[in-house]
Amino acid sequence: MKIAVVFDSAGTLLRMYRVAKNVNTGAILDEVVSTELVGKKPYCALLVMQIDSNRLEKCPPDMLVSDFIYKYNIGIDVGCSRAQVDSNTAISVVKSDTKATMSDLQDVMAAVKQRCKNIFYMGVGLIIDVETRSIPYVICTGGKIYSSSYSVIQNLTDQGIAVYIASGDSMRNLQPLAKNVCVPLECVYEISTPKKKEGIVKRLKEQYDKVVMVGDGINDILAFRAADLSVLSIQQTGECPPLLCEEADIVINDIKEIIGIVEKM
Repeated sequence: MKIAVVFDSAGTLLRMYRVAKNVNTGAILDEVVSTELVGKKPYCALLVMQIDSNRLEKCPPDMLVSDFIYKYNIGIDVGCSRAQVDSNTAISVVKSDTKATMSDLQDVMAAVKQRCKNIFYMGVGLIIDVETRSIPYVICTGGKIYSSSYSVIQNLTDQGIAVYIASGDSMRNLQPLAKNVCVPLECVYEISTPKKKEGIVKRLKEQYDKVVMVGDGINDILAFRAADLSVLSIQQTGECPPLLCEEADIVINDIKEIIGIVEKM
């Protein structure tokens, strides 16, 4: 039997630490869940900035984020949104913002570095509000690979199981992760919105007898529903949100449990 396992990255293969900043109040929000911030209003969206975060540290603190993106032609992608927000709308909203500055991004980056040592990678993003045409939050994410992620993927590969990664993150950050856990880049899907993850699982079901989806967040629900077997990892939080628990076939506390689950299929 041909089996494929699709992993989310953040919180599933990686231990994540996220910090957001409320641009209006200046408040720093620790251990935030980006999808919850996006879900506050119907027309909010998380934008992933396609840039090496180290480059941001050298920018003038008082420079507007909108000016920086426009001046240096920085790529931005819609990572997730509650309602449909296309890239053209997202870019237009960013250009309209007059409050978010580079110092806001620098603040969240500094907070992540201070609280999360030995970071494997760091990514930055913006949360936009289409209705107010503003950037209410900036966000930074730092990640470290779980100690057993590599061995789990190697074990699955040795058994002839196909392994894929579908993540809302950019390829800039997913490439070193894929290299570290030995997943070919052609099996890595970047900027995977909930709908895109669902589509990935459905397409893989045409190639494999069974497809397993392993994730940890609300943005994995559509993929859970499409998969033959859905596995919710609570390794990062230790908590099982009721909505996610209802959607998942199996709940695991450690990524290592995947091996036994697949062996029983």
